[in-house]
Amino acid sequence: MNAFVLNQHGRMVFPSNIMPELDFSTMETLEQLDSVIRRDFETKAPSGTEILERVRTGAYATRYDLMRDLALNLFWANRFSITMYDKRPTRWADLPRTRSDVFLPVLEPWEEGEAKVTGVQEAYPQLPSKWNEGCEDRIFDILFDVFANRRHHASTLPAVKPTVAEFLEQPGNLTFRLPHYDPDYPVYDYTDILDVSEDVPELEALHRWAMVLHNQYPWERSQVELASVDQLRDDDWVVAFHPRDKEVRAFLRRLRAGTGPRHVAGPRESRPPVRPYPELDVRQRFSVQPRIEALAAVHGDQVCSNDDLIRNTAYNWSPMSADEISSKTGIEQREYSSLPLEELALQAAEAALDKAGRQPEEIGGVLVCTCTSSRLIPSLATYLCGQLGMHQVYAAYDIIAACAGMPYGVADAVRMLQEVERPVLVVCVEKFSDKIGNVRTSRMIFGDGAAALVVGPAPEGTDGDIDYMKTYASGPASEVNSILWPNPEFDNNITVFGPQVKALAGRYLSQMIDELGKLPAPDGRDGSLMDAIDLIVPHQANKTMVIGLAERAGLTADQLYFNIEQVGNTSSASIPLAIHDAVRDGVITEPVRVFAPGFGAGAVAGYAVMRVDPAVVAVQTTSQPHEHGEMPAPAPADETPSESASEGMREAFT
Repeated sequence: MNAFVLNQHGRMVFPSNIMPELDFSTMETLEQLDSVIRRDFETKAPSGTEILERVRTGAYATRYDLMRDLALNLFWANRFSITMYDKRPTRWADLPRTRSDVFLPVLEPWEEGEAKVTGVQEAYPQLPSKWNEGCEDRIFDILFDVFANRRHHASTLPAVKPTVAEFLEQPGNLTFRLPHYDPDYPVYDYTDILDVSEDVPELEALHRWAMVLHNQYPWERSQVELASVDQLRDDDWVVAFHPRDKEVRAFLRRLRAGTGPRHVAGPRESRPPVRPYPELDVRQRFSVQPRIEALAAVHGDQVCSNDDLIRNTAYNWSPMSADEISSKTGIEQREYSSLPLEELALQAAEAALDKAGRQPEEIGGVLVCTCTSSRLIPSLATYLCGQLGMHQVYAAYDIIAACAGMPYGVADAVRMLQEVERPVLVVCVEKFSDKIGNVRTSRMIFGDGAAALVVGPAPEGTDGDIDYMKTYASGPASEVNSILWPNPEFDNNITVFGPQVKALAGRYLSQMIDELGKLPAPDGRDGSLMDAIDLIVPHQANKTMVIGLAERAGLTADQLYFNIEQVGNTSSASIPLAIHDAVRDGVITEPVRVFAPGFGAGAVAGYAVMRVDPAVVAVQTTSQPHEHGEMPAPAPADETPSESASEGMREAFT
């Protein structure tokens, strides 16, 4: 998927948000398609009758509100043609009569169409402008030209159109008739749509919608009629529908063959384990103590602000402002990367090895924590071994533990140390920007980034940096499946089911804090392990949600560090990225004991209680595409920390 492009104005644009595409490879039945169409097009779109009623009752407060309804109505009216078919005006005499892949739409006259058009035309100038009158007038002209020249009823359109032969079997069928057709009728080019620029983000999005809808009718619309077979003449033009790609063709073949959906057995009821799993006291349990030799981070190189999201509002999103996104998630922006996932991982690994002063041949194992790799063979971990020139390691494998990736990776690294007694490279990396599509919840939350740790053996006779660690997994099936990718019901994009995510996060966070409250403080100190924590760096899931859950579990907001305001949720990379940023921002200025809890997709969770020394953190400020081995320059050690959303945290912990 093309995650984003930068237009000529340097603004981020998501093509998948404005040009509807459905992944028909995931669909087996017409019922599945109907479900997607209802969700994406129908539930948010008013009918023409509803628009007219809102006009008559004065329900529209501004011109923008009316225009948004017009656009949603027109997307709904084009719900099948825009997602399944290419429209090709063809002379009636030249139209194939027997092909199975050429279709004609059967249409019904638009009931009270004239009254609906007149109502909108008269209402618009009476309404106040919401932001910019001139801009709104330009957009309205495009939308109204499409709306005013509609001839057909939208609610009775079938997904599967009749072939020409089937159309001819019913002489009373009506379809589009064009008395003439100009193949050079002006339409908007792809770059025209991308390069739209308006000062108001909502109007920029609506302008793109209007242009896409205009392109659905590339002919002189005022001349179009609905005509039956006996009214068509050889020189008349009709609008033939052709499957837009091979996946639509395959879907239509499956429908003709009557292929049914595969039956999947339902989940069993979940039951707690017969006895609790103990926390691992690393100092007591293991002979080789782990030391964090280095931590390095690679941020995304492209900022996607909340305004950028609104500029790219998809046709299936409910209205939401940039401020509302911030309030709901605590996120002001997220960082995307123009680099592939593999390069992000490689940059982080190289930086961590450099900071640790380690050569690749000294590394005993490579663990990559990620849930967004599409690489199956070889694993990303073994790929990194090859790129880094590691001739042989004890083990290299990927860990799919999503937002608990870092606790899982660190736990495996500690165990591996016992066997290899040499450093283990743990890389946490995610690239979500190309796996979201137009799913709003996911687009609001997720970002890209990478971080790497070198976990080596502590010198004999010294304490390691990790006090306790623990991992968890599973729960009710609803929580296990609370975040899905690929999700066939959402065009194989990442989807998040918020209430279930909140349930599993609250369950695990409460359990972790309770367990730490019962453990003794290390080094013979008074109180509990929880009392000995200097800083909590949680998985950066959703700031608003995590603070609420933490307070419910007895914590206060000023005990937690967040960088999610600036980078978004980077899943497995979020905790080490946040630790890096806490050092960069001056929140961590001396060795501190950190509690790092992670929780997320698959109902997995885990934590590490560890000592973080800012001296081992490779502070970097930029990430740019580079040739292998050319790393972004680190910030000078004496550079004053930059202002950030974590300013309050610096004051609280220094």
